[in-house]
Amino acid sequence: MPVFKNIDQTQNYRWIDARFDLKDPSWGEKAYLKEHIEGAVYWDLEKDLSDMEAAGGRHPMPSKEKLSGLIEKSGLDPKDEIMIYDQGGAPYAARAWWLLKYAGFENAYISQKGFESLKKEGLETSAMVPEHAAAKVVLSFDESIYADQTYVKQIIDGEELGILLDARSAERYAGISEPIDPVAGRIPGARNFDWEQLIDHRGEFTEEVDFSGILQKSEPAVVYCGSGVTAAALYAMLAHKGYQSLRLYAGSFSDWITDEKNVVEIDANDQSAEMGDAAKAVLAKLIEEGYSGEMLMKKFEYEKSLLEKK
Repeated sequence: MPVFKNIDQTQNYRWIDARFDLKDPSWGEKAYLKEHIEGAVYWDLEKDLSDMEAAGGRHPMPSKEKLSGLIEKSGLDPKDEIMIYDQGGAPYAARAWWLLKYAGFENAYISQKGFESLKKEGLETSAMVPEHAAAKVVLSFDESIYADQTYVKQIIDGEELGILLDARSAERYAGISEPIDPVAGRIPGARNFDWEQLIDHRGEFTEEVDFSGILQKSEPAVVYCGSGVTAAALYAMLAHKGYQSLRLYAGSFSDWITDEKNVVEIDANDQSAEMGDAAKAVLAKLIEEGYSGEMLMKKFEYEKSLLEKK
């Protein structure tokens, strides 16, 4: 069943505008109020598609109650055909799509094109915020597509079958660079596929992607990223390409590192290339002393800062 679609009309679809900018969180709603696909409701990443006051990483997913409230307020029914768009080449529509899938919606799709491209293709736009009658629905949540920290630990311990798939850049996966989270590295045993490889030169999602080098269709997989947002885009494309045994670790790496007992892997050779001999010796000594995960990285950064002051 396709996940990404190109369409040239708005009839028979309910539309969701999921435009967002992490660097300017108010931009998406402002852009929506200025102009959007006619009839579209707006879902904000941090106000609607996350519960920023909850635990569970940098973009904790909303509770079932909050998600049900959002769906009801938007006047949506699980039987509706729904098209979701963002600015194009972004993961926010995929986040909304995954949450709808989790809530039992079987006819939700992601627009392969962003708002400006849809507009250029002649889809009707409006600045009017639509008034949809609130719906009262009974949702059937699909727990088989969701993974939490406990489930990920069960995979690592061999209690559950599954491949961990990291959707971040190769540098963040390797632990060479970490611009956002306080700890660098990856969940142990994870494979890597940078979600940005899904975007073509036009800034649109492309189906010309081959996952066979990292995952076979017979293998169950748990996809994660930094906070569960970009991983939704990788999850969506895997589903589009026919992969079925998929789960999303909603808390992702930013949730994993909240427990300092959790081990974090780094590519030692790549990491060592960035260090001098003294720093390498410090890292080796800390590992030998039994430090791991968040405590290893914190202790190493501290010890390294002392070296740099000498």
